[in-house]
Amino acid sequence: MSQIQNLMKRCAWADSHPLHVEYHDVEWGVPSRDDGHLFEMLTLEGAQAGLSWTTILKKREGYRHAFAQFDPHKVARFSAAKCEKLLQNPDIVRNRLKVESTVDNAKAFLRVQQECGSFADYIWGFVDGHPIQNHWTSIRDVPAETPVSRAMSKDLKKRGFRFVGSTICYAFMQAVGMVNDHEVGCFRHGQVAVTPRATSAVRSDRLRRPS
Repeated sequence: MSQIQNLMKRCAWADSHPLHVEYHDVEWGVPSRDDGHLFEMLTLEGAQAGLSWTTILKKREGYRHAFAQFDPHKVARFSAAKCEKLLQNPDIVRNRLKVESTVDNAKAFLRVQQECGSFADYIWGFVDGHPIQNHWTSIRDVPAETPVSRAMSKDLKKRGFRFVGSTICYAFMQAVGMVNDHEVGCFRHGQVAVTPRATSAVRSDRLRRPS
C-alpha cells in the first residue's frame, strides 16, 4: 500500500481493522467476471453469516487450502467423510451447515455454468451487465438489501444454492463490483467507477496474506 493511499479518505468501515484496508483498497467493489473469484466470494459471504468480516478475512487463506483454492469442480466432489474432516479444521468456520452448503453450492454453480456458459454471465444478468453506480455520502445510507438482491436470492435458492439470503447476496454484489457502494468521499469511488466492465477483479490471491 502506498503512503498516498494511506493518507486518502476511505469508506468508514475500511478503517475499522487493519485487515480491511488492503481488501478495501484493492478488491472491494472492483467488477469481477472471474468465475473462480465469484465462487470464492459467494462462499466467504455465506460463511460470514452471523460473524464479522474480520473473522472471515483472517480465515481466508485457510478457506483456500480447505476448499481446493475454490475450484468448484473439486469442491463438488467432496465426500461426507471430507466434510467431517473439515469440521475439525480450525482454519475455517466449523459450522456443519456452512461446510455442507459450500459443497452443494459448488454443484449448483457447475449447473449454472453448464446452462449459461459461465456463472459470471448468469449473475451479471441481474444488473444487465453493468455495475450499479451509487453515490452514498455516509455508510448509514447504504442499504442491507435491494430489490435486485432479493431477486438474486430467490433465483439462487431455486437453483439449489444455500446461505444466499438477500443481505448475503447484496454483500456479494458489493464485493464483486456489481454495485459501487464506496462512499463518494472515498478515494476508491471514482477509481472503481471507471474500471472497464469487461475487466475481472484483481484476484484475491494477489492480496497480502493475513498473518
